[in-house]
Amino acid sequence: MTHIPSPSRPLTEGNFCHQLATELFPLCRSITGPGVRETLDILGSHLPGLTRHRVATGYQAFDWVVPDEWIIRAAYIENEAGDRIVDFANHTLHVIGYSTPIDQWMTLEELDPHLYSLPEQPDAIPYATSYYARWWGFCLSHTQRSGLKPGNYRVVIDSELRPGHLDYAELILPGESTEEIFLSTYVCHPSMANNELSGPVVVTALARWLMSREKRKYTYRIVFIPETIGSLVYLSKHLDELKNNMIAGFNVTCIGDERAYSYMPSRRGNTLADQVATHVLHHTDPDFVRYTWLDRGSDERQYCAPGVDLPVVSIMRSKYGAYPEYHTSLDDLEFVTPAGLQGGFDALQQALIVLENNVFPKVTTLGEPQLGKRNLYPSFSTSSSFASVAVLKNLLSYCDGEMSLLSIAETIGEPVTSLLAMLDTLREAGLIEYR
Repeated sequence: MTHIPSPSRPLTEGNFCHQLATELFPLCRSITGPGVRETLDILGSHLPGLTRHRVATGYQAFDWVVPDEWIIRAAYIENEAGDRIVDFANHTLHVIGYSTPIDQWMTLEELDPHLYSLPEQPDAIPYATSYYARWWGFCLSHTQRSGLKPGNYRVVIDSELRPGHLDYAELILPGESTEEIFLSTYVCHPSMANNELSGPVVVTALARWLMSREKRKYTYRIVFIPETIGSLVYLSKHLDELKNNMIAGFNVTCIGDERAYSYMPSRRGNTLADQVATHVLHHTDPDFVRYTWLDRGSDERQYCAPGVDLPVVSIMRSKYGAYPEYHTSLDDLEFVTPAGLQGGFDALQQALIVLENNVFPKVTTLGEPQLGKRNLYPSFSTSSSFASVAVLKNLLSYCDGEMSLLSIAETIGEPVTSLLAMLDTLREAGLIEYR
């Protein structure tokens, strides 16, 4: 796979994200339970104003129902010599999510239907769940599974499935406008770094950056939820607000490795969020991977569903399901790096900067303004100075009050962020105003 060059500036946010991911990695998260609450506790320590919410087992979210809460304390397989050959304490992926309790001796033949491994990745522990059907099982490397000898094994899963709650958290950052930008990420997978933790840690870093800004044009709605059932619960409570206020949204996942940049469109494919995402990624990595709606697989399925139709896209590094470490123990804190997280943060930050600055500039003169008398045109022309002035003149030529800055940038082939300083200069010179 192609290695994407990392940013040359210090990895300030990347290091923060990687350290936070390291702290969160050992927690056993699922769609409900203590692991989610512990994760939200840690994220909340970095995000003043993060509010916690919960809904009870049995809550109806459109066509779905919140299941029983799952609590896992221990799980292991022990041989007749008393050796624990598989132990949840060593890796949270060893037990199938939502496994029912068991404490029983059985033969290898009886145990085998409850074991899961990947012959094509013999050293990886797979990730598996059984949220909505009662089952139990263990995941282990195929190398380890192939080495099991016939005999009797004690199988223990100390878990509970009982009425409880689904927990999620929300942060609202008010802006000058009640129009909203939406950031959603999930907190429901156990120890996997790109598929799970890259999303919440990068969103935490973005929220901290947004809170540090003196002004925000838009209001930001940021949610940390369990995937699928969490987004459905949130939509069931806030759909009207979201449809009335959201101008763009980003489902943030798989944002932490160094191999690729990629883009998952909204179902309609032509929203403002789609335009911003493709613009930013084109200028970040012209070879970014462009997926289609047929490649969907995360919470965009809910946010863009017919009748919901929110403008939500994903800017990612290596997309879920498209890298070999996906849903295995190989998706670890070496695969996800500070540089990869920094690159993911930068791309999403650029998208928010574009949205915040997507004004409709209008030139204040009739005819082409004279730049020389305003010291905006070099008195001595060279090829390099001509190129710089050409961009400035191209920008001015489209400032008709009808085109947004994003549309102008796309038309003249420049990144929005490189035009912002020019726009400030032109405004200070009295040559443009904002419609």
